[in-house]
Amino acid sequence: MLGGNRQGLAIWLTSLKFARQLRRFGNVHYASKKMKYVILYCDQESVEETVTKLQAFHFVREVRPSMRPFINTEFQNAKPDKAKEYDYKMGI
Repeated sequence: MLGGNRQGLAIWLTSLKFARQLRRFGNVHYASKKMKYVILYCDQESVEETVTKLQAFHFVREVRPSMRPFINTEFQNAKPDKAKEYDYKMGI
């Protein structure tokens, strides 16, 4: 992972003991013991290739890429809350 944009992958596993093997595909950010899933970040250019490789493993139940890079995060007409605005002016 040398530069470029990264994208998250949610990977559901049959058992969490296989989570360590996923480190070679990218940065393992989070692993949920209870729900048996791993959040892995990899280069955005290699997401499709990584998904096909991961789905080939017997311990992988499902792989879903994150849609966050494709969603606009700049919101228009976002009005601040009047109560909070008053608190900021008061110095609270």
